[in-house]
Amino acid sequence: MRLRTGLYYAALATPALAVMGIALVADPARAVPSFARQTGVDCSACHVGGFGPQLTPFGRRFKLTGYTANNGEFNVPLSAMAVGSWTHTAKDQPGGAGTHAGPNDNFALDEVSAFLAGKIAGPVGAFVQVTYDGNEHHVSLDNADIRAAVETQLGGRDLILGASFNNNPTVQDAFNTTPAWGFPYTGSALTPDSNAGTLINGGAEMQVGGASVYAYWNNLLYAEVGVYSRLSESFLSTVGVSRETVVKGTAPYWRLALTHDWSQQSASIGTFGMIADVYPDDLHLSGTDKYTDIGFDASYQWLGDRKDIISANLSYVHEKQDRTGSYALGLAANPRDTLNELKANLSWYHDNAYGLTAGFFRTSGSADPLLYPVEDITGSRLGLPDTTGYVLQADWTPFGKADSWGGSWANLRLGLQYTGYTKFNGAGSNYDGAGRKASDNNTLFLFSWLAF
Repeated sequence: MRLRTGLYYAALATPALAVMGIALVADPARAVPSFARQTGVDCSACHVGGFGPQLTPFGRRFKLTGYTANNGEFNVPLSAMAVGSWTHTAKDQPGGAGTHAGPNDNFALDEVSAFLAGKIAGPVGAFVQVTYDGNEHHVSLDNADIRAAVETQLGGRDLILGASFNNNPTVQDAFNTTPAWGFPYTGSALTPDSNAGTLINGGAEMQVGGASVYAYWNNLLYAEVGVYSRLSESFLSTVGVSRETVVKGTAPYWRLALTHDWSQQSASIGTFGMIADVYPDDLHLSGTDKYTDIGFDASYQWLGDRKDIISANLSYVHEKQDRTGSYALGLAANPRDTLNELKANLSWYHDNAYGLTAGFFRTSGSADPLLYPVEDITGSRLGLPDTTGYVLQADWTPFGKADSWGGSWANLRLGLQYTGYTKFNGAGSNYDGAGRKASDNNTLFLFSWLAF
């Protein structure tokens, strides 16, 4: 699983020291300390647990107003982060867990990132990340969201109007239910990959450029529409991104949500989606495949007096696939397929320092033995994309509050995460035709993360 590095941080120690609890590194939460320095408030004002990425109502408003709220003092909008980890799978991975990793029990400096994050000028703010991938030894442009926003009124009620320019569908979203910012907020890059995922869930990230406009009225109704198109080969080469998805023309994107904030709690329910024509081959000889992704989401937060915070998030994405191009090339057995992704999680944080989270995930869809060519013990092709499992996480955030060591200059999170699988790539046992069980991929992931 790739680390979701939307708003991450920087480490000062080696992975080994981090795992020992000595390193000042932290869990991938979506906030950077330059935001705290700019606003003059501690990170727990915007983030559940004092270290993102779960946003509070205040944090969502800060993002929707363009990252521009400030305390009137000059602030350099720069931050950095690094993530160190140790990964153990229930069974060794033949051939190694990665290009520069052994079959098991791997230490890693997963990421080191630099951020331009905060107010740029007037109503314009940005969150732009450049990342060094410690597993692949490669530097590239990561998530980018540049936006402008103004606050006005409509019908005597508050209205935020804004525009976002970004390179990852849903990275501009302010809720922790959409793919770019959903739990788990970090995970090991040194585990086996499942064979299926919807386009909107990372399938086009960093491959496209998008522009959208949005409105948020009366803290009640949020609406956004936009379009994405592929970025040029020369641009991707310049920023260190390898082409994986080629979108033809423009891909419309939409987001609609109803929200409500009480004095001690908040809730939302909404929908989001994207439609894209994608070339299935490098030569573009056979036409395109059309992906229609429609998602539904809901969230709830109990904030109380901020001593104990409970959050629940739910999302479901249904993807309709018209595989005209792939079918013509013999890459798909069916001219039409479907894929579904369900995610749910519940978290509890005490004193913005101690957190427990439990999550469930399930990917399912139509059988297609050419898209998912895995054989079972009888030699029959399963052809299923199904993967099901759960994630349990405990973490500690000693820095991030107003009275913490380092103030707004240092954020720290240490975490222990366990991912269990009941089904992987179509089966619970022998899913690869070589006797490997889904539970052989069960993963213990110890991570640390510092941002400054």
